[in-house]
Amino acid sequence: MLQFSFLQRAIAYRFSFTSSCLIALLCTANAQTKLLSPNSPELYYQGRISRTADAAALTWSGSSVTVHFKGTAIAAILQDTDTANYYNVIVDGKEPFKIHTETSKKTYALATDLPDGNHTVQLFKRTEWTKGKTWFYGFEVPSSTKLLPPVAAPKRKIEFYGNSITCGYAIEDSSGNDSGKGYFENNYRSYAAVTARHFNAQYSCIARSGIGIMVSWFPQIMPEMYNLTEGGDSTSTWDFSQYTPDVVVVNLFQNDSWIVKLPKNKEFKHRFDTTAPSEKTIIESYRNFVKTIRSKYPKARIICALGSMDATKKGSPWPGYVERAVQQLHDLKIYTLFFDYKGTAGHPNVAEQQIMANSLIGFIKKKIKW
Repeated sequence: MLQFSFLQRAIAYRFSFTSSCLIALLCTANAQTKLLSPNSPELYYQGRISRTADAAALTWSGSSVTVHFKGTAIAAILQDTDTANYYNVIVDGKEPFKIHTETSKKTYALATDLPDGNHTVQLFKRTEWTKGKTWFYGFEVPSSTKLLPPVAAPKRKIEFYGNSITCGYAIEDSSGNDSGKGYFENNYRSYAAVTARHFNAQYSCIARSGIGIMVSWFPQIMPEMYNLTEGGDSTSTWDFSQYTPDVVVVNLFQNDSWIVKLPKNKEFKHRFDTTAPSEKTIIESYRNFVKTIRSKYPKARIICALGSMDATKKGSPWPGYVERAVQQLHDLKIYTLFFDYKGTAGHPNVAEQQIMANSLIGFIKKKIKW
């Protein structure tokens, strides 16, 4: 399988080779290969991952798999359930490049013609679960490759619960159209992933564009999604003992803040009938969700964040709702953080996400010792 895909994919993703590199690549392609199983202990996963006997499912934004090896090339065998998913490939910590996964089972060259030495490759899901999940069938490497012990998992752990802002929706759409296409989404550049990397923390991201705590732009709300192994499978209950974060960040209510003002909206009617929720109900809904998260993680520090879209603009009551909910919990390990309103149209772009990350990083440094 690797013989053709290494060359085809390398060309498809615009690698530039000299004639001597092409000869070396063809030699590599013709060499015997071996498969590194997705269940191999040499692999390091981040995020909520479901598994079968021969595959792992990458579903949530920011889900990733990392391998450490001694060799010159590596490919991944992938099959998507949709056509909207994109992945970042990070080779030896360098600038990521993007690949687009397809619905047929294929082998994708992640790195070729590497210096013969130790290397680390990470496959990182840019897109959220609504773009479909990807079946990962393992890595394929030349037979001479030596697998090295797995990357040591960072001691720190962080988890995010959020909406499109946390997903990185339209983060790379510079056209002004605020496009929801998977091509423009990149969780890797979101404030959440940037913060996790800054602290060298394990990263888990439970997010969906358009979701709220009380009401969403679709039937599912966060209290119905937060405990799932796969966001689109209501029967896939997550075992919270598998991952216990030190810090949890909740950034929700942006979508609620819009829909509660739209009595003709289908989901407004579904959740509220004809009457918008009172301030008391709004505060109780937020408090109850955070209380639920606390029940799963008794020792975690929880940051109740909001922003940086118009839910935090001047005069908005929503930061006050969050503050009052947190006050009612009487928990000294629960904090509030409000990102400054960015004051521009659409979702936060890369620069605006970085500003959010800087704010969150500074807040954690000041408030939390971990």
